[in-house]
Amino acid sequence: MATAFQKVYTQISQITKATCSLKAKGVGYDELATINGKLAQVVKIMGDDVTLQVFEGTGGIPTNAEVVFLGKAPSLKVSDQLAGRFFNAFGEPIDGGPAIEGKEVETGGPSVNPVRRKQPSELIATGIAGIDMNNTLVTGQKIPFFADPDQPFNEVMAMVALRAECDKIILGGMGMTNDDYHFFRNTFSNAGALDRIISFINTTEDPAVERLLIPDMALTAAEYFAVEKHEKVLVLLTDMTSYADSLSIVSNRMDQIPSKDSMPGSLYSDLAKIYEKAVQFPEEVGGSITIIAVTTLSGGDITHAVPDNTGYITEGQLYLRRDSDVGKVIIDPFRSLSRLKQLVAGKKTRKDHSQVMNAAIRLYADAANAKTKSENGFDLTDYDQRCLKFAHDYADKLLAIDVNLNTEEMLDVTWKLFRQYFKLEEVNIKKEFTDLYWRE
Repeated sequence: MATAFQKVYTQISQITKATCSLKAKGVGYDELATINGKLAQVVKIMGDDVTLQVFEGTGGIPTNAEVVFLGKAPSLKVSDQLAGRFFNAFGEPIDGGPAIEGKEVETGGPSVNPVRRKQPSELIATGIAGIDMNNTLVTGQKIPFFADPDQPFNEVMAMVALRAECDKIILGGMGMTNDDYHFFRNTFSNAGALDRIISFINTTEDPAVERLLIPDMALTAAEYFAVEKHEKVLVLLTDMTSYADSLSIVSNRMDQIPSKDSMPGSLYSDLAKIYEKAVQFPEEVGGSITIIAVTTLSGGDITHAVPDNTGYITEGQLYLRRDSDVGKVIIDPFRSLSRLKQLVAGKKTRKDHSQVMNAAIRLYADAANAKTKSENGFDLTDYDQRCLKFAHDYADKLLAIDVNLNTEEMLDVTWKLFRQYFKLEEVNIKKEFTDLYWRE
């Protein structure tokens, strides 16, 4: 039932599969409403013509349904009580626990003014060597995993959540199967890490359009802990392709002309408004928000509109690849890139980091060339044979996603592999470092 001062209308002019249109005055973009008791949100305003997106679908809504505008956009109650809890796309608990008490904050606010930002300069370690050694991440960075749908990207995200050196981890799950949801819930619970993890989950059983609320919910919680509590926050979003598919569903049902790959023309700005929430605040202002997302690829196609636009917005990318030689999924060293790693490698990590990383990748590339020679029937030199053995162990002991080492241990393992397969002059590392670490 409507309360005093709420705008109520009972004449709907048009109903589609996902939207209702009517004439209304004094309403705003993103404002919430109920239509026949179903939650809806304003997505288009042209004069007095207002279009609302109905989250549960428009089935059963008559043209004389009661439309009640709530006078506010989607919001989340923020407080320390969020920690350890699981919520749906509307910020409502789905773990059987009590409702959250706290300050109500509208979601989807603007990103941080650039003048309030600090250049990212703090290491964020994940415990995964393929990331921490070759593609080191920095607080305030935004970076996606590009992965095929059959790769274990959710397992990797769970590993990052458990290993990352952060104060809070916030998971935004979009289009998850119930198995995925229970995997995350059981993994976090069994690891005893729930007290620092907050999860917002949309499953395949929920309406697809509700996925559009998940990133805003996750980032609103992240902003509370980063700004109010001065904490180091890591936001994990999986899967952004599901998010983009929901954008496409809504735009198609609203008869908008699609752009590349049936995506809406606003895809770039829709993705950017999420990723640009990543920020490193000056110490006196707050903590940091780092965003790691998953973008699933269709048949490995990185030219699709979603990964293509993502690549222009983010500061690098991480590729998952199954290595047939070791039978494990690795972080592909050739296609992965962190554009901010130079801000911390060798500065917030051990001094030999950059030299060891570059030498290892060069030798790994030499192994790839040797493999091509072998496949084409050419004879291999002794150096080629040693490179192939090095590449096998390097992938198995460092690049594989199941490896959990700190940065010092990663560097020590790499030095050990250098000594095992190469002569000192072949690794081409500065003498000041070989004097320290080239120990027989």
